[in-house]
Order: sequence, then structure tokens, then C-alpha cells
Amino acid sequence: MKTTTSSPHWQPVCRRQDLVARSGVVALVGEHQIALVLVPDSEQGDTVFAIDNRDPRSGANVIGRGLVGCVQDEPVISSPLYKQQFRLRDGQCLQYPEQRLRTWPARLNGDWVEIG
Repeated sequence: MKTTTSSPHWQPVCRRQDLVARSGVVALVGEHQIALVLVPDSEQGDTVFAIDNRDPRSGANVIGRGLVGCVQDEPVISSPLYKQQFRLRDGQCLQYPEQRLRTWPARLNGDWVEIG
């Protein structure tokens, strides 16, 4: 059986200058509200994460307003309503394993922020 791996189709969403370090900025992509989070790193370069803006517990589109930080060297964002923390890498909730946010591949491409 032949297995193929497809690379994501990259779509520009906004300019890098539209992002705020360690904070969420929400973009509407198709029908999805996506929170984009820029995490600066002097050693490896800046990383951008794309995560669902909809809080699974309340149903409100507020994740992009959450606090960004680290838990055990893992970047997370906290819901501003119930304070549960989600890993930016994969959307997993640290306090409630049954909760997870959808994530998208994201990258900085020159002056552009792109999601796949």
C-alpha cells in the first residue's frame, strides 16, 4: 500500500506586524474564527500558533483574548472565562483532557502569517 503525505496548502491570513507578541489576534478564515498567537524565541526564532477561538466549555469565541504563558516549558493559552489552559501546539486542555481546541499548521513566511 502506497502512503502519501501531503503538505498543507498555505494561505496568507495577515501580516506579521498585525500580531502582538504573547497575545492572541483573531482572524476569520472561511467560517472559522482562528486565534493566532506569536511566541517570540530568541534561540529558535519566533513561532506562530493557530488555534480555534471557540471555548469548548462556554461556546463563546474568546480564546484569542486569553492569557498566553508557559506550563512546564509548553506554551499555553488560558480561556478568559473559565481559566482552563490549552496547549498551543495541539489544543489539548491541561485541566480537562476531554476538551481540545482545533489547531492548524501555521508559519511566518517573510512578512506574512500563513495557515495550512
